[in-house]
Amino acid sequence: MGPVTTMPSWKSVPPKEAFKVFAQRNPTFVNRYSGEEDEFGFDMESFAVWEPFFRFLYEEYFRVTVRGIENIPSDGRGILIGNHSGLLPVDAAMMAVAMCHVHKSPRRIRYLVTDWFFSTPMLGEWTLAMGQVRASLDNARVLLDREELIGIYPEGVRGVGKPFRERYRVLDFHPGFVQLAIATQTPLIPVATIGGDEIYPEIVNVKSIARALGMPFFPITPGFPWLPFPLMLFPLPVRWMIHVHKPIDLGYPPEKASDRRLVLKLAREIQYEIQRDLNRMFKERRRLFTSPDGEEI
Repeated sequence: MGPVTTMPSWKSVPPKEAFKVFAQRNPTFVNRYSGEEDEFGFDMESFAVWEPFFRFLYEEYFRVTVRGIENIPSDGRGILIGNHSGLLPVDAAMMAVAMCHVHKSPRRIRYLVTDWFFSTPMLGEWTLAMGQVRASLDNARVLLDREELIGIYPEGVRGVGKPFRERYRVLDFHPGFVQLAIATQTPLIPVATIGGDEIYPEIVNVKSIARALGMPFFPITPGFPWLPFPLMLFPLPVRWMIHVHKPIDLGYPPEKASDRRLVLKLAREIQYEIQRDLNRMFKERRRLFTSPDGEEI
């Protein structure tokens, strides 16, 4: 019998014990959200079970360097906008860890997730438990009305499905995030991330298989689908860099959200700002990989 290719349940780890340890390490975060009834499915105990794994990736495996984390406000609404990469949303996980462990006032970021993740039962349930939300305008407005942080990747699934030869080439942003920011009077916070495009180098995307399986893409990488599960999903130890820009107050009244020409212009300006930052960071990074002991090689 071949290996079972289902996602391991976080319930296999004792949630109460994991939560106790997490609360000792992150009392501010826990106090902020503990006891909250979240209609979208965020579960603190489940988050606590998985947090050590993502913190290991952040601190030891990818050796993530974050600059500008203080630009994310300690309170109040905000929309994080960034380049998307890596086949799986590891970039969102790294930002979640940074907010939890590096920011002076730890907060969660509610990333808006495409419907495809919810077509796989366990994956959809797990995504909600980690604090992410199904992507919709109504959900985004509810979260912003509650003064939360939301995260949007305007490249969508096109961004995570880029081939390796097109790494760090930002695809045109869907302008919906600008409409949302103007309509709700919410600042935008651009985020540029280096590292995700290289953790799963995509050789080719087999579109015919993707269509047959109902997937947004079917990547062929050095590990997928050749290696057994879960090795096929384990990323390369690439050095990550994240730069959080200062919040942008667009300064337009809500009625300007329907000005399509203005909205597209602003979306392109933010896209180009992130692209310029990625170009600079790519040149600045001196090493691609980290060694098993965490040092650069």
